[in-house]
Amino acid sequence: MKILLEQMRLYAVTDRTWLHGRNLIDVVSEAIDGGATFVQLREKSHLEGMELSGEELLAEAKKLAQLCHERGVLFVIDDDVELALEAGADGVHVGQEDMAAKKARALLGPDKILGVSAHNPEEARKAQEDGADYLGCGAAFVTGTKLDAKPITAEMMKAVTESVKIPVVAIGGITEDNIPKLTGRGLAGAAVVSAIFAAEDPRKASERLLEKIRQWE
Repeated sequence: MKILLEQMRLYAVTDRTWLHGRNLIDVVSEAIDGGATFVQLREKSHLEGMELSGEELLAEAKKLAQLCHERGVLFVIDDDVELALEAGADGVHVGQEDMAAKKARALLGPDKILGVSAHNPEEARKAQEDGADYLGCGAAFVTGTKLDAKPITAEMMKAVTESVKIPVVAIGGITEDNIPKLTGRGLAGAAVVSAIFAAEDPRKASERLLEKIRQWE
């Protein structure tokens, strides 16, 4: 297995809409200081007026890759295999509507990390068969990050974790208040966005989140 369970505990998914003038690299660094164990760079086109050029995005990805590697944290890029390879990322994460997992694995090769979104056991097993190293399962709760993402039940999430041998992290609407509700679902960790990137103190927010994740056991 390319990924240890401890590396999946607190999975930070970037979102520059919450930065309010702060530097993304600095905020990610603070999150790692607080205990973030995995970082995903996610850039979405809805960021009106904040879009990055191809060169800017590559530069940002390279800086994050360097930071994460220096700190011993895994780093993947959302839905862009070419960028992940060029930036030196550890791998890529693809959703069900993105590039097919089998194609992503073929492009990445056997040594890079492939994460895949799954909402039910069928999608989970297919992703594992196609070469996924871990799964993101959600939405765990109502989320403002992906308005079309409908929450799945605790029972369904547990069915997903029980259907595969690879680690599964919950994602979607996860906050410090509701993260304890994820206990008992067989999860390796939680992927969070605004709970870190909108926090006034990302380091302390990450510390509190990680502590609550550890209390699942």
